[in-house]
Amino acid sequence: MGKRFKAAVIGGSGYGGAELIRRLIHHPFVELSRVASVDFIGEPLSAVHPNLEGRTDLVFEGISPGEAAKGMDVVLLGLPHKISATKMPELMASGARVVDLSGDFRLRDPAVYKRYYGADHPCPDELTKGTFVYGLPELNREAIKTARYVASPGCFATTIELALLPLAKAGLLTGGVEIVAITGSSGSGIAPSAGTHHPVRASNLRTYKPLDHQHIPEIVLTLEHAGAKELVLRFVPVSAPLARGIFATSFAHVPESTTPDKLKSLYAEFYSKEPFVRVPKKRLPEVVAVSGSNFAEVGLQPGDVRDGMRAVAIFSATDNLIKGGAGQGIQSMNLMLGLDETLTLEDPGGWP
Repeated sequence: MGKRFKAAVIGGSGYGGAELIRRLIHHPFVELSRVASVDFIGEPLSAVHPNLEGRTDLVFEGISPGEAAKGMDVVLLGLPHKISATKMPELMASGARVVDLSGDFRLRDPAVYKRYYGADHPCPDELTKGTFVYGLPELNREAIKTARYVASPGCFATTIELALLPLAKAGLLTGGVEIVAITGSSGSGIAPSAGTHHPVRASNLRTYKPLDHQHIPEIVLTLEHAGAKELVLRFVPVSAPLARGIFATSFAHVPESTTPDKLKSLYAEFYSKEPFVRVPKKRLPEVVAVSGSNFAEVGLQPGDVRDGMRAVAIFSATDNLIKGGAGQGIQSMNLMLGLDETLTLEDPGGWP
C-alpha cells in the first residue's frame, strides 16, 4: 500500500457530506480524519446518516475550518453556496488542498456571481485570478491533477455539460441550445422546504427558476472553454417526484453534413476511454441506470434537416448527489493526490 493521505470533511451533516463520508471511510489510500459541522456536535455520524451505523467511530466536531484543516492533505467542503466562500481564506492559509462542492468558485466574474447568487462574493480576486480549477475531469483532467483548489461542478451543470461537450470540442456547438432537465428532491439539500415536502413533491411536476437558474453561466463558461461559439443557453429545470437523479434533454443544431452516423460515432469515440461516462448502444440514457453511482449516461437522437442544419436531441442522466456532486468531488480528489481516479467510485449502483 502506498502513502495514506489524511482528509477532512467540512459540512458533513448534509446529503453531499454523507456521500463524501460514505466514499472516504473505505478509501484504500485516504483516511477520513475529521468531520466538521455546525449541527449535531459530539454526536456520531450515524445519528444523521443511519447508513453509516457501525462503519466509523468519528463524531461531528464543532471546529473552525483552520482547525479542521490542520495536518490534512485535503479538505472537502459540503457547505452551502455563499457560506463556503467565507471559509476559504482560512482554508487556503492552511496549506491543504481543497475540493469545494458549492457554487462559490465555479465562475470567473464577480458581477455574474452576484447576479445569480444574490450576494457580493467574499473573495472576488480568487474568481478573477482563476485560482480554482473547474472539476470536470472529462474536460480538465490534467489541470485537476496539479490543482490545489478545485471547484466541483453543479449537478445540472455536470449533466448538461457531459451531453454537449463532444459537440463543443468538435466545433459543432454554436448559437442557441434549449434544455429541459428534471431533478430529484435531494438536490435541494437536507433542510425541508415547500418544494421538497413529500406530499407535494411525490405527485407533482413543476418548474422553478426557468431561464434563470444559477448553473446557466457555469455551463456557458465551461462549454465556451471547450470550443462552443456564441452560445445562447435556454434552460428550464423541473422538480420531479424522485429522491435522486437528473435527466436532461438538450436540443441543438449541427451542420447538415454531420450525418446521424457521424454524430453517433463522435459521442461513442469521445467517451470511449472515460471511466464514468457511458454511451448505451441499445437504448437511451435513464436515471435508474445511474442512480446510486458515479456513472453518467449520454445518448442522442438525430433529427430532420432544415435550412442546412440538422436538429439533434441529446439525453443525459446522472445521480445528482454522486457524479453531480460528492462522487465527482472524490474523483477530483483522487486526481489531485496522484491516485487512480476511480477509487471507491466504480460500484454500479442498484437495479431497479
